[in-house]
This record gives sequence, C-alpha cells and structure tokens, in this order.
Amino acid sequence: MDLNILEDIHSPEDLRKLPPERLQEVSTALRKFIIDIVATKEGHLGASLGVVELTIALHYAFNTPKDLLVWDVGHQAYGHKILTGRRENFHTNRRLNGISGFPKREESEYDTFGVGHSSTAISAALGMAIASNLQGEFSKQHIAVVGDASIASGMAFEGLNHAGVTKANLLVVLNDNAIGIDPSVGALKQYLTKARVGYKPKQSNIIEALNFKYFGPVDGHDITGLLEVFEQMKQIEGPKFLHVITTKGKGLKKAEEDQVKYHAPGKFKPDTGELLTYDTAGLPLKYQDVFGLSLVELAKKNEKIIGITPAMPTGSSLKFMMQAFPERAFDVGIAEQHAVTLSAGMATQGFVVFCAIYSTFLQRAYDQVIHDVALQKLPVVFCLDRAGLVGEDGATHHGVFDIAYLRCIPNIIIAAPSNETELRNLLYTAQLDLKLPMAIRYPRGRGVQEEWETPFEEIEIGKARCLQQGDRIAVLSIGNMLQNATKAIKKVKNEMIGHYDMRFVKPLDEEVLHSVFKKYKAIITLEDGVVTGGFGSAVLEFAAKYDYKAKIRNLGLPDEFIEQGNIDELQEIAKINVQYIEEEIVSLVQNL
Repeated sequence: MDLNILEDIHSPEDLRKLPPERLQEVSTALRKFIIDIVATKEGHLGASLGVVELTIALHYAFNTPKDLLVWDVGHQAYGHKILTGRRENFHTNRRLNGISGFPKREESEYDTFGVGHSSTAISAALGMAIASNLQGEFSKQHIAVVGDASIASGMAFEGLNHAGVTKANLLVVLNDNAIGIDPSVGALKQYLTKARVGYKPKQSNIIEALNFKYFGPVDGHDITGLLEVFEQMKQIEGPKFLHVITTKGKGLKKAEEDQVKYHAPGKFKPDTGELLTYDTAGLPLKYQDVFGLSLVELAKKNEKIIGITPAMPTGSSLKFMMQAFPERAFDVGIAEQHAVTLSAGMATQGFVVFCAIYSTFLQRAYDQVIHDVALQKLPVVFCLDRAGLVGEDGATHHGVFDIAYLRCIPNIIIAAPSNETELRNLLYTAQLDLKLPMAIRYPRGRGVQEEWETPFEEIEIGKARCLQQGDRIAVLSIGNMLQNATKAIKKVKNEMIGHYDMRFVKPLDEEVLHSVFKKYKAIITLEDGVVTGGFGSAVLEFAAKYDYKAKIRNLGLPDEFIEQGNIDELQEIAKINVQYIEEEIVSLVQNL
C-alpha cells in the first residue's frame, strides 16, 4: 500500500493514468490525508470522508474539467479539491487568504459552480447541459452530486421537474447517507430508506416518474462497481439518476459512530478520532444555547409556543425544544421557504411561532417573509442565528445582509441583543402579545456573560438605552458591536463621548435620536452588517428627514463580499474592530 501515491497526482489527468486496481490505494491515502489535515486545521470532516471512493470514481470515469462536475453544498468536496491541484495548499483551507472550504469558480477550473447553500447543483448542472446542447457539444457530460438531505429541498425538485422534459445530458448522483448535518427528515427520506434495502433496483419509482433513467442503489464505497455503472451511464442519452449509498465519516470509527458531532468536529487525534477537549468552565454559553434553553423555559409556561427550523436543530439548538416538547418543535429539512410559510400558517391559528434559522439561510425565503408573513402582519418570530461575520465558512455563510434586506419590509420589527440577557428578554417579549413579525439577530459563538439565566423582563419595542453620556461625539451601536464600541471608548478615555445601545434597527428610537442629534456634533454608527442599506443608512435617513447637520460616520461591512478567516481578522478587514473604532473616534475628536 503506497500512502505517498497522492504526491504523484496533481490533476485528474494524473489519476486517470493509474490502472483501476490502484484506485483503492488512492482512496486509502486520500482519506488519511483529509483526516490528518482536518484533525489539526479543523473543517468539515464527515461528508468528505463519505465520498472518497465516489470522488475518485467520478474524476476517473469522466473527463473533468471538460465534463462538468457540480458538488451540491460543498461540504463533501475536500477530496475533489485535493485531487484537482490543491493538495499542497490544502492546509490553508478555510484560512484567511487560503483556499475556500467550498467549491469556488475563481479558485479552480474544476470548481464549475460556487456552492455554499444546498440544493443548487441540479439547476446549475441542467443549465450547463442545456447550454452545451445549444452549442452543439452533445458528448459533454454534466454531473450533479446531491446529498439525500438536499434532494428534499424545493429547488432540487424544481430542477428535477424541468430536467425530466429536456434532452439534457445530465447525471444526478444522489449521495445517500441518511444524514445532512443532522439526520435527514421527511417522507422522501423514508422513501429512500426503503429503496436502500437489499441494494436492489427499484422499478416504477418516483425518479422514473420524472422521466429520469434510474440506476441503483449501488455501493458508494465500491470503486470498481461505480466505474462500471458510470461507463454504462455515459452511453445513455438524456437525464439519468444514480442512487449511491455511502456512510458519512467512512474510515474513521468515531466519525461513523457520531455523524452529527463529526460533521465539523474541531480538532481531534487523527489516529483515533478522539476529540481534543478544552476546559470551558467559567466561559459564557453560546448564543444558540441561550436561545434554545430559554425557549424551553418559556414553552413550559406558554403552551402556544412552537419551534421550527429548516434542518438546523443542533446548530440552532432547537434540539432542546425538540427533546422537551417533541410535538411542538419541527425540523422541516432543508426547506427554508416552507419553514417560513409553515410558521405563518401556524401563526394564523394563534400559535407563537419561533422560526430558528441562520441569517444567511433566511435569504432563501425572502419572498415568503414579505408575502406570507409581513404583508399579513403575522407575528412570526425569526430567530436569526449566525448574524454578522461567522468566520471560516466565508462569504456564503456570513450573516451580514439581514438588516439591509429586512429593514425595507413594512410591518417588521428588527432587534439585536447586545448580550445573553438581552436575548432572553427579547424572546420573552416576543411571546407576550406580539402584533407584527419580529426578527431577533444574534451572533455565532459564545456570549459575554458568565451568568445567563437571569429573570425575564419585558423590553419596550423600539426603545434604545444610553450607556454613557457625553457632549461632543455619540457612538450608536447595534447588537454585539456594543462590546467593540465599549472597549474603544474606554481606550480613548474622553468624557465628550456618549454611547447608546440602539437595540432596535426597526423601529428606530426616534426620541433618543432627536436628543442625540441635538446634543452631539458628530455621530458614529457601528454594525456587523453591510453599511449599504443597513443600520447606519437608517440613521442617515433619519438625519436627512429632520435636516440634522451633524457629522456622521457609518462603520460596518463594505460593499463587497468578505471571504473566510477568523473573526478578529475579518473585523480588522471590515474596519469594525476595536482599534479602528478608536482611531475613528480620535480623528473626530481632533477635527471638532
């Protein structure tokens, strides 16, 4: 067994020079390489381990990059990256100025489509296939690799529905491991589970009903079998569907046994898979856990509370609600649009619905937020986890647009807690007698308070709070940016600086803003979202409306996509870190 075999593979062309009997050596070496790097550098582990053989077989059987390969989501694409010329710099994966954790078009010609959110691969590959037909390239292959959790999404069905009435040379490979980040859910999952039994071909199935030629299920860890079926499928015209059975975390025992934890496990021992644990005693709880545990606390007293999440029960910590009140908490799968309108439907019947969803994923249900919720003034509570910069997952996952894209919608309340107590109290307030939809945005990671289980208190909607009085410069911060603002103000040590925690982006506390503009000569707004259309823009609009003349500096994310890196690095790039805020305050002090 030659574990150095990867050193001679710089592209799929090199891979295809090997005899088929050596591909098992490649799979062993590739799996070990992924484990060794992710063990120390962190990243998404289980999904990529599960598709090692499938990745090798795809690049061996098809003439990539001429044949176009699209990976859905991208968590499963580490092996693909390593085999396509990025082995030597794979250690920079998800790091600042390193390679992306997801396929990215500008990174490699083998990354045919940028993928970070799920269920896009079928539509993208179909678009490529139709384009090839229009250009007379009828022999080109187009392959979409889709997970069983992604295939249940509405967009995936839209792609399948269209593809079935075309002559597109499209192959959809279903990577069926019965789990996304959390276990897959829904009727389609149950259907696929039945199809797995005995690994026998199923006739007259749902895929064939959509005019696809169906093959499988086949063993996704049998390279020889995969190569045989791929050769057959290359000879068949039109849309084709291959059902492949894999094991997430394959090759690392602990990753196979705990597939949820080892989706992205952090650092671990590469030989055993044992997680490297750190002493978290005395550290604040994660915001997501404060949300999840507080919701359970509220639900014990309010039987009308419902929790809904699109495929993120663990990530959002709605799992606590699902454990405590399984009949009142729902994981609807990767179906953000459905999650929002399902929430709206329940709200019409008097239920208090908390829709727990990552900020970046709510983008996928924008029409539903407008049409099904806000237009009808339905009091759905959107709990926007991972708001702001999220770190190493990069541009596809930063939750930096929600303030801007929600603020323009009528009838919606937008709140941002500055700490765990504020989050608990906003959740409490939302379930009292809310008349309008409300979005509560909070960041990824740990909070700032060791004691989080404080008694609930109602917060008046639209009311800011003054943290420090001044007379020349006012800093208006929103959400967790309060921490950076407080540190910067403390470093400046100037009594002329006032600080206000605005709490609400919409409605703005106009009473406080009037007093601020009448009192201060300069104002700094600070947010961890995009400046364009964000909180700072709202303050500028207020100033223009009432003809205030103060100097205004809007600090927030620039009009560009921020790539991956740790939070400190990204805040420095975006110029919302403590040092830059301090410099901005000093500059204003000197020029007043």
